[in-house]
Amino acid sequence: MLAKQERLSSGVDPETRWGQARRIRSPVGLMVLLLGVILLLLWISIALGSVPITFSELWQALWGQGDPIRQTIVWQLRLPRALLAQLLGAALGMAGALLQGMLGNGLADPYLLGISAGAGLAAVALLTWGEWTAWVPLAAWVGGVLTTVLVYGLARTRSGLAVERLILAGVAVSALFGAISSALLLLADERVQVALTWLIGSLSGRGWPEVRVSGVYILVGLGLGWAQARALNLLGLGEEMAVSLGIPLVRTRVTIGLVAALLAAAVVSVGGLIGFVGLVVPHMVRQGVGSDHRWLLPLSALAGAALLSGADLLARLGAVELPVGIVTALMGAPFFGWLLRQREAGQ
Repeated sequence: MLAKQERLSSGVDPETRWGQARRIRSPVGLMVLLLGVILLLLWISIALGSVPITFSELWQALWGQGDPIRQTIVWQLRLPRALLAQLLGAALGMAGALLQGMLGNGLADPYLLGISAGAGLAAVALLTWGEWTAWVPLAAWVGGVLTTVLVYGLARTRSGLAVERLILAGVAVSALFGAISSALLLLADERVQVALTWLIGSLSGRGWPEVRVSGVYILVGLGLGWAQARALNLLGLGEEMAVSLGIPLVRTRVTIGLVAALLAAAVVSVGGLIGFVGLVVPHMVRQGVGSDHRWLLPLSALAGAALLSGADLLARLGAVELPVGIVTALMGAPFFGWLLRQREAGQ
């Protein structure tokens, strides 16, 4: 009884709707491991490519020494792209953890709920018009927020927010906005190739301007998202318990939804529609540290950074460079099918 009260007072109860999750001994150890993987992937991403760069050459280039061509490759081409992949992965990982924790459903992520599609539609609209490209990040965020409101409205019932309706509404909205985006592409002329990359999800040609633009939004969103850890832990105890402990349900869910929309829109504004990262990463992290969002949120960000960095590395090391969105879909779609089978077996 005392242990139960202690868990409730901290906002963490492993016997929630997520069930008893297997935990590792030290979340700090997992954090250190992920940081090491991120740094390793960063080095590999910079070193490997059509022009291989050794460790000594990389070290010299980072300090502005050695071959000027390799300095250009490192500083202007590979380093900003590698950093951008990790920033976007962190945003998607935390956005998925926020939505799954808020809804208590492991099928939620910005891609499946239509948030990314709404942000992508706004971005494609401005890109095809060609005169408002400087406003693409802001338009993507507004599109993501408005889509979040629309999906919530479609899923709301008299008894509250129905999770199954929310997912179905997200799929329907994604299909609708995808069709509109395709129509805009058909009406576009010379900018169709640029706009098409937003629908596929690609980091090709991205540089420091994209890092600076998205980095501000993502870092702010990561901080705001981590601040919701206690509220998410209390929501995991059930709506009645959360209200009794002082959590305003509507305001809390709106806040979490807006933060997730901010993170997803920041990704779409520079990388396009990159799916399944926000779905896969929180499940992987939850198997290690359980459902305590004080650890789950930052570790999901780190794991997302590592996953998307690895996916981008795979995308550009083949004979033909693939959009990173295709690689994440190839990795995430089988996991989504496995997750559905697991949920069916658990019923």
